Amino acid sequence: MKDLMGMMGKVKELQSKMEDMQNELEELEAEGMSAGGMVTVTLTGKGLMKGLTIDPSLLKEGEEEILEDLIIAAHNAAKARAEEMAREKTAELTAGLPIPPGMKLPF
Repeated sequence: MKDLMGMMGKVKELQSKMEDMQNELEELEAEGMSAGGMVTVTLTGKGLMKGLTIDPSLLKEGEEEILEDLIIAAHNAAKARAEEMAREKTAELTAGLPIPPGMKLPF
């Protein structure tokens, strides 16, 4: 029974740390670029777009599809970076805990 109580204490501690990590992720910013930095997208660690910068030279009539593709590429790069940052934070938080392989945190 003592082990169960100890485990419950660790679960509560982990829950508190996960809440803190969720708050940190909201404040983190990940940036993705395309076209050599001519299009930049900034996302929060939670994946919300916070900013979009487009070099004026890309704003040419008839080339909308190219610009759309560059925005998508920059967004995807920022999203990948935000996910990487979240994985790193989660790994720091769960270091040493017996979590089954493949289990994704935060839930």
